[in-house]
Amino acid sequence: MLDIFIWVVIIALFILSFVGVVFPIVPSVFVLWIGFLLYHFVLNADQLSLSFWIFMGVFTVILIGADIIANSYFVRKFGGSKWGERGAAIAVIIGSFITPPFGIIYVPFIAVFLIERSQQRTTRDAFRASIGSLIGFLGGTVAKVVVQFTMIVWFFIVLLF
Repeated sequence: MLDIFIWVVIIALFILSFVGVVFPIVPSVFVLWIGFLLYHFVLNADQLSLSFWIFMGVFTVILIGADIIANSYFVRKFGGSKWGERGAAIAVIIGSFITPPFGIIYVPFIAVFLIERSQQRTTRDAFRASIGSLIGFLGGTVAKVVVQFTMIVWFFIVLLF
Protein backbone atom coordinates (compact mmCIF):
# COMPACT_ATOMS: atom_id res chain seq x y z
CA MET A 1 0.00 0.00 0.00
CA LEU A 2 2.87 2.36 0.82
CA ASP A 3 4.44 1.56 -2.57
CA ILE A 4 1.30 2.69 -4.39
CA PHE A 5 1.17 5.91 -2.39
CA ILE A 6 4.84 6.65 -3.14
CA TRP A 7 4.30 6.01 -6.85
CA VAL A 8 1.32 8.39 -6.87
CA VAL A 9 3.50 11.04 -5.20
CA ILE A 10 6.36 10.47 -7.67
CA ILE A 11 4.04 10.78 -10.68
CA ALA A 12 2.42 13.89 -9.16
CA LEU A 13 5.90 15.40 -8.72
CA PHE A 14 6.76 14.68 -12.34
CA ILE A 15 3.54 16.37 -13.47
CA LEU A 16 4.21 19.28 -11.11
CA SER A 17 7.63 19.74 -12.70
CA PHE A 18 5.87 20.71 -15.94
CA VAL A 19 3.76 23.23 -14.04
CA GLY A 20 7.09 24.97 -13.41
CA VAL A 21 7.28 25.72 -17.13
CA VAL A 22 4.18 27.92 -16.82
CA PHE A 23 4.77 29.07 -13.24
CA PRO A 24 8.52 29.70 -12.86
CA ILE A 25 8.05 29.94 -9.09
CA VAL A 26 7.72 26.10 -9.08
CA PRO A 27 11.29 24.78 -9.14
CA SER A 28 10.92 22.14 -11.86
CA VAL A 29 14.36 20.61 -11.45
CA PHE A 30 14.05 20.39 -7.67
CA VAL A 31 10.63 18.73 -8.00
CA LEU A 32 12.03 16.14 -10.44
CA TRP A 33 14.90 15.38 -8.07
CA ILE A 34 12.49 14.89 -5.17
CA GLY A 35 10.73 12.24 -7.28
CA PHE A 36 14.01 10.50 -8.12
CA LEU A 37 15.25 10.61 -4.54
CA LEU A 38 11.91 9.44 -3.17
CA TYR A 39 12.12 6.38 -5.40
CA HIS A 40 15.74 5.78 -4.47
CA PHE A 41 15.39 6.15 -0.70
CA VAL A 42 11.90 4.73 -0.17
CA LEU A 43 11.29 2.15 -2.87
CA ASN A 44 14.58 0.80 -4.23
CA ALA A 45 18.05 2.08 -3.41
CA ASP A 46 19.79 -0.32 -5.80
CA GLN A 47 18.11 0.30 -9.14
CA LEU A 48 19.31 3.77 -10.10
CA SER A 49 22.96 3.49 -11.13
CA LEU A 50 25.77 5.98 -10.80
CA SER A 51 25.51 6.75 -14.53
CA PHE A 52 21.82 7.62 -14.05
CA TRP A 53 22.69 10.13 -11.32
CA ILE A 54 25.53 11.62 -13.38
CA PHE A 55 23.31 12.10 -16.43
CA MET A 56 20.54 13.60 -14.29
CA GLY A 57 23.14 16.01 -12.90
CA VAL A 58 24.16 17.01 -16.44
CA PHE A 59 20.52 17.45 -17.45
CA THR A 60 19.96 19.57 -14.33
CA VAL A 61 22.74 21.93 -15.36
CA ILE A 62 21.22 22.12 -18.86
CA LEU A 63 17.77 22.88 -17.40
CA ILE A 64 19.07 25.65 -15.18
CA GLY A 65 21.10 27.12 -18.01
CA ALA A 66 18.33 26.89 -20.62
CA ASP A 67 16.35 29.84 -19.30
CA ILE A 68 19.29 32.04 -18.49
CA ILE A 69 21.23 31.38 -21.67
CA ALA A 70 18.28 31.49 -24.07
CA ASN A 71 16.88 34.74 -22.68
CA SER A 72 20.25 36.48 -22.50
CA TYR A 73 21.34 35.24 -25.89
CA PHE A 74 18.23 36.31 -27.78
CA VAL A 75 17.76 39.66 -26.05
CA ARG A 76 21.41 40.44 -26.85
CA LYS A 77 21.16 39.02 -30.39
CA PHE A 78 18.18 41.27 -31.07
CA GLY A 79 20.02 44.34 -29.80
CA GLY A 80 18.85 44.48 -26.19
CA SER A 81 20.87 45.82 -23.29
CA LYS A 82 22.03 44.13 -20.08
CA TRP A 83 19.16 45.92 -18.31
CA GLY A 84 16.77 44.48 -20.88
CA GLU A 85 18.12 40.98 -20.18
CA ARG A 86 17.73 41.39 -16.43
CA GLY A 87 14.31 42.97 -16.79
CA ALA A 88 13.11 40.06 -18.93
CA ALA A 89 14.20 37.54 -16.29
CA ILE A 90 12.40 39.40 -13.50
CA ALA A 91 9.34 40.03 -15.67
CA VAL A 92 8.92 36.30 -16.37
CA ILE A 93 8.52 35.68 -12.64
CA ILE A 94 6.20 38.66 -12.12
CA GLY A 95 4.18 37.76 -15.22
CA SER A 96 3.53 34.26 -13.92
CA PHE A 97 1.53 35.82 -11.09
CA ILE A 98 -0.28 38.55 -13.01
CA THR A 99 -2.19 36.49 -15.58
CA PRO A 100 -0.90 32.94 -15.70
CA PRO A 101 0.06 31.40 -18.03
CA PHE A 102 0.07 34.25 -20.57
CA GLY A 103 1.72 36.79 -18.26
CA ILE A 104 5.04 35.03 -18.69
CA ILE A 105 4.86 35.92 -22.39
CA TYR A 106 3.56 39.48 -22.57
CA VAL A 107 4.94 40.95 -19.31
CA PRO A 108 8.61 40.37 -20.27
CA PHE A 109 7.85 41.65 -23.77
CA ILE A 110 6.42 44.90 -22.39
CA ALA A 111 9.10 45.18 -19.70
CA VAL A 112 11.97 44.86 -22.18
CA PHE A 113 10.31 47.37 -24.48
CA LEU A 114 9.91 49.92 -21.66
CA ILE A 115 13.43 49.33 -20.32
CA GLU A 116 14.98 49.77 -23.75
CA ARG A 117 12.91 52.91 -24.44
CA SER A 118 13.94 54.36 -21.07
CA GLN A 119 17.54 54.04 -22.25
CA GLN A 120 16.81 56.31 -25.21
CA ARG A 121 16.65 53.43 -27.69
CA THR A 122 14.42 53.92 -30.72
CA THR A 123 10.97 52.36 -30.72
CA ARG A 124 12.12 50.00 -33.45
CA ASP A 125 15.19 48.88 -31.46
CA ALA A 126 13.16 48.47 -28.27
CA PHE A 127 10.55 46.41 -30.12
CA ARG A 128 13.28 44.28 -31.67
CA ALA A 129 14.80 43.57 -28.23
CA SER A 130 11.32 42.66 -26.98
CA ILE A 131 10.96 40.16 -29.81
CA GLY A 132 14.32 38.72 -28.76
CA SER A 133 13.00 38.31 -25.22
CA LEU A 134 9.94 36.48 -26.53
CA ILE A 135 11.98 34.17 -28.74
CA GLY A 136 14.43 33.51 -25.90
CA PHE A 137 11.65 32.66 -23.47
CA LEU A 138 9.90 30.36 -25.94
CA GLY A 139 13.19 28.68 -26.90
CA GLY A 140 14.13 28.18 -23.25
CA THR A 141 10.67 26.80 -22.50
CA VAL A 142 10.82 24.29 -25.33
CA ALA A 143 14.29 23.22 -24.19
CA LYS A 144 13.06 22.79 -20.61
CA VAL A 145 10.08 20.67 -21.65
CA VAL A 146 12.27 18.44 -23.84
CA VAL A 147 14.94 17.99 -21.17
CA GLN A 148 12.43 17.36 -18.36
CA PHE A 149 10.56 14.86 -20.51
CA THR A 150 13.87 13.15 -21.36
CA MET A 151 14.78 12.92 -17.68
CA ILE A 152 11.43 11.35 -16.79
CA VAL A 153 11.50 8.90 -19.70
CA TRP A 154 15.08 7.93 -18.83
CA PHE A 155 13.98 7.28 -15.24
CA PHE A 156 11.25 4.90 -16.39
CA ILE A 157 13.52 3.18 -18.94
CA VAL A 158 16.05 2.50 -16.19
CA LEU A 159 13.29 1.00 -14.05
CA LEU A 160 11.99 -1.21 -16.85
CA PHE A 161 15.32 -2.57 -18.04
